[in-house]
Amino acid sequence: MGAGKSSVGRALGNALNCAFEDLDDRIERSEGQPIAEIFRASGEIEFRRVERVALKQLLQELADGGERVIGLGGGAFVQADNAALLEGAGVLTVFLDAPVDDLWRRCVKQADSQGWKRPLLQSMEQFRILYERRQAAYRKASVRIQTGGRPVGEIVEEIAKTVRLEWQQSK
Repeated sequence: MGAGKSSVGRALGNALNCAFEDLDDRIERSEGQPIAEIFRASGEIEFRRVERVALKQLLQELADGGERVIGLGGGAFVQADNAALLEGAGVLTVFLDAPVDDLWRRCVKQADSQGWKRPLLQSMEQFRILYERRQAAYRKASVRIQTGGRPVGEIVEEIAKTVRLEWQQSK
């Protein structure tokens, strides 16, 4: 959360000449309600089930020849089933990282500007604990990119070089 997945993902899709899709947006369309409402009405277990189904669909579309940059929600990669799906699909995964204080500020600013009430933003200490708890899973990504204090274009350039190198090596 707050590392720049949406802005970087969209710009990366443009740089690689392919679409960007946010997994949370796909879930909201398929369920007809915002993520926060799914959590509130059905709980995290149901949300994670729906998330896994949506991820399977996306990965199948990729296997069928569709190319795109996919943005996963902050907790998606941490789920062992999702990580296994991604690994089994052989897709390149990128962990966008930043100092936890930067992530907190970005998330609070975004939530305030959009009028959101996010449960994960109750306190900086809870946010830091969650960040630290997720680090082990995030570090399993194929690539780790620092986004703190960097412009989107610079981040995209670094990821695009890595992705193009991976594509060349796989051919």
